[in-house]
Amino acid sequence: MAMGYRAMFILLDTYRVRYGLRSIREMISRYAPPTENHTALYIEAVCDLAGVLPDEEIDTRSRHVMVPIVAAMSRVENGCIARRTEVEEGFTLTGF
Repeated sequence: MAMGYRAMFILLDTYRVRYGLRSIREMISRYAPPTENHTALYIEAVCDLAGVLPDEEIDTRSRHVMVPIVAAMSRVENGCIARRTEVEEGFTLTGF
């Protein structure tokens, strides 16, 4: 599982660095576009669970910021609470 979380951290960082996406709203709108998902509900759920604002600028290389966000995304995607130790290990594997 840690490698899957690592992939999500890398993807979100790529969104910021390569595409200039700075907020959860921008990142999730690309990751889960409205043509395929209930994007607004996805954004709301992640923000509520992670304790961030939808348009707040996100530092994708901050463990403190990103672990709760990726754990929240995992919960939305899988319907169950992510194991925090696995999410933390995924972040460690990024080398950020």
